[in-house]
Amino acid sequence: MNTKNIELEKNISTNQTANIAINSENINTKIPNTQKEFHPVENYHPTKNKSISIKITSLFGILIFVFIILLCIAFLIFTFVNSQHETIHSGIYIKGIDVSNLSIDEAKEKVQNYINENLPENINLVHNDFETSIPLSALEVNFDVDSAVEQAYETGRTGNLFKNSWTALKTMISNVNIEPTLTLNEEQLNIALNDISSKLPDAVIESGYYIDGNNLVITSGSEGNVVDVNQMRTYIKNGILNLTLKNRTLEIATVSEQPSEINIDKIYSEIYKEPVDAYYTQEPYAVYPSENGLDFAISLDEAKAMLEEDQSEYVIPLQTLYPNVTTNMIGTEAFPDMLSTYSTRYSTSDRDRTTNLQLAASKINGTVLMPGETFSYNQVVGERTIAAGYKEAPIYVEGEVVDGLGGGICQITSTLYNAVLYANLEIVERSNHQFVPSYVTASRDATVVYGAIDFKFKNNRDYPIKLVCSVSGGIARFDIYGLRTDNEYEVEISSYVTGSTSDSIYSEAYKILKQNGQVVRTELLSRDTYKRH
Repeated sequence: MNTKNIELEKNISTNQTANIAINSENINTKIPNTQKEFHPVENYHPTKNKSISIKITSLFGILIFVFIILLCIAFLIFTFVNSQHETIHSGIYIKGIDVSNLSIDEAKEKVQNYINENLPENINLVHNDFETSIPLSALEVNFDVDSAVEQAYETGRTGNLFKNSWTALKTMISNVNIEPTLTLNEEQLNIALNDISSKLPDAVIESGYYIDGNNLVITSGSEGNVVDVNQMRTYIKNGILNLTLKNRTLEIATVSEQPSEINIDKIYSEIYKEPVDAYYTQEPYAVYPSENGLDFAISLDEAKAMLEEDQSEYVIPLQTLYPNVTTNMIGTEAFPDMLSTYSTRYSTSDRDRTTNLQLAASKINGTVLMPGETFSYNQVVGERTIAAGYKEAPIYVEGEVVDGLGGGICQITSTLYNAVLYANLEIVERSNHQFVPSYVTASRDATVVYGAIDFKFKNNRDYPIKLVCSVSGGIARFDIYGLRTDNEYEVEISSYVTGSTSDSIYSEAYKILKQNGQVVRTELLSRDTYKRH
């Protein structure tokens, strides 16, 4: 590039710059300045502004200090007032009940009344159409209101003076709720729920068994519902705790369940029983009666095979196991005292009648009655049949004397009746004959008819008794053995005819009890009516 060109470019550049400066000046001249001019250098006074800031800060600090002083004074006043406070602090609730500013007794009464008003008498339950209830009293429900009120009262009183005031202040602002501890008898609740479970209309039916005569009958179960005890226990406890059960019915939670399988081994262990031999001791005197045993009449394997069939009921035959020594086998050495004896006469020439007497006596002879046990003549002697060896002999039938099977055995009954009276045993059942018999006087007899009329008495003594009977040489005799006591009575029997008509005889019998020769008590035994021959 030559020198002229360079100079020319410089001139052009200079002119452009000058033009720009001129244009800028023209622009500033044309647009008026509507704002106040700001002269930062001329208006800024750092010393003056700093002084104002210090004054503001000092004033703010003084205000804070005054506020703190006032706050401290207020807290001290609150602390003093709080220390003089003898009721429960404000903002404290027990089971949602405001107990602020109440005394301990007032708070207990208020909370307990609220709980009592909201607890139901019964917990009502329903399952479909089945309705039931559990009495609340059976569950021994108790809210520990006393402890809750004590805790409420102690809130803000367990620390130092200032700590207590701070706690009381926080309680007043934020409130505190105390829940009394709930206790109830869970065992009784479980029992009640399980009992309800067994009563559900659609309850599961468990397998079971029972004895019918000489057979064991096992029944199969079926599917059904049972109460979900754990869930219901939780529902009920929460309902009691939250006081939401009054005027409300709970749906019973149930679960479907299959019956347990038949456990034949368990059933067998419960059914099987070893026979027990009778024995006695003499120092002290005691009699231990025999007991019959029980067993399956088939093997256990046969019973298990029977259960493999799908049936609703299974029948297993049973057999009785007899002891080697029965109670009646115990000798009179176990019965040291003769309590009574009585005998009647019979004619040895009537052999058939004598046979009947001996058969009946042999059934009774040796019988032992434990304390509280009742003797039944018909049960012990059994039915009088030809197969049993009984003969035809005179009996009373509809007012006439005719031959009948087993005739004469009422003499054994009457002899035993009198022996029982003299032993002061309790008469349970006794009937007189149609006619006054020849072997005892009026009102001293006892008749029996198998299946209709029985003679029964009870061993009302504290020790067993043994009946010893013999029929020999024209004499039928009963001896009753046992153990005498220190306060034993002397027994007298008085009987006599009280009146008669052309076809009837009336009589009475009394038992007279004596001690040391003095009459203690007189008892009416019977008033009887007989027909005349």
